[in-house]
Amino acid sequence: MEGLQSLMDLGRSSGKNTDETFRHLLESVSPDDLATIIYTSGTTGIPKGVMLSHANLVSNIQILADIQDLRQGDAILSFLPLSHVLERTATYSFLYVGSSISFAESVETLGENMVEVRPHIMVSVPRVFEKIYSKVMDSVLKGSGLKKKLFFWALGVGHQASKLERAGETVSGMLRLKHGLARKLVFSKITAKTGGRVRFFVSGGAPLNPDIAEFFHAMGILILEGYGLTETSPVIACNTPAALKFGSVGKPVPGVDVRIAGDGEILVRGPNVMQGYYGKPKETEEVLEDGWLKTGDIGYLDEEGYLVITDRKKDIIITTGGKNIAPQPIENLIKSSLYISNVVIVGSNRKFISALVVPDFDKMEEYVKQQGMLFHDRGELVRDEKIRTFLMEEITRMTPHLSPFEQIKKIVLLDRDFMEENDELTPTLKVKRNIVESRYKELIDKLY
Repeated sequence: MEGLQSLMDLGRSSGKNTDETFRHLLESVSPDDLATIIYTSGTTGIPKGVMLSHANLVSNIQILADIQDLRQGDAILSFLPLSHVLERTATYSFLYVGSSISFAESVETLGENMVEVRPHIMVSVPRVFEKIYSKVMDSVLKGSGLKKKLFFWALGVGHQASKLERAGETVSGMLRLKHGLARKLVFSKITAKTGGRVRFFVSGGAPLNPDIAEFFHAMGILILEGYGLTETSPVIACNTPAALKFGSVGKPVPGVDVRIAGDGEILVRGPNVMQGYYGKPKETEEVLEDGWLKTGDIGYLDEEGYLVITDRKKDIIITTGGKNIAPQPIENLIKSSLYISNVVIVGSNRKFISALVVPDFDKMEEYVKQQGMLFHDRGELVRDEKIRTFLMEEITRMTPHLSPFEQIKKIVLLDRDFMEENDELTPTLKVKRNIVESRYKELIDKLY
């Protein structure tokens, strides 16, 4: 506190000149001046410095304040790095409306910090929701028969109410009564672990499995998924409490135009689009054409105007048979398994697709004990043919409706998850595919 007190004393001593200094600084800056350079995550190549003006950022801040339910006095919990454009703009937006922001000690202490801060809103990434989902389901499946029966009854009721609410229909008195009972007996214990007063979560940075979004909504926890890029300050589209559609990233925000190119690439135009890449005029010209930014993402606008992302253009896998496969939706299905922590699909210029699979080792250790199997370490476990067969069957179970060419034919098990410190993940926990595929090239080649 000594440091804070010194800072406060300094402010008091210079208080006489504060207004004049502020006015001078304000008048010396114009909206089109460079405000910041934020580097891209590098998932598809070398990170590039995105030049964003004050006008770029302010356009996004004002739009979010207008369309989202941001309130003065809200408690916000922040844990994503401020070097990431999503957390940066979100922070500005919260300050703009008068919210208070607490910063989590670490990702590992996020659960404890949520209980301490009791946030109304938190910006997150899909990986966090996937882990919460897995923990909830694991706890339920470990419970007694009565506990499981009660939970799935409550979840069924929650899904019915959620579907009617999202369709704008009235929830009947009996269903409302059942839903209230489900919240009291079951869901309140889960929502208490988020602090008990979350109005909504924001999910960005990567696609969120719609089944997980529906699961949380059935329990009374709203997740608003959005979409954007560092190059767009970042929000292009987002779901809102008033306009919500799971499986989409929402409607384009006011003032931002979206169109779909002939090859399915999403093009964007608006006041949020960057000035260019720092020191890279050629790369800037490649992505900006006639005022439209080429996002590098593939998607479409549905009949109601909601934007749906299929995958990254550079991530699309093209097999030697000429089949185009979007890996992310398939990976999201597979990661819904309690036994699988992470997965990366590979198979570009190959006959079929395969996968690098990271088991959920806590669950796998329980499984092997039940089977009477003994392993000395994780390396031995992932090399075992019975374990590989079990997880291959699990993947098949999680992806029953895929076309034959989209189905995983072979897998290799890894003895550890991907890590940011190894340059395999971005700060928002997205896999750097080029790094991972290069690092595990020998194992991938053996699959073919």
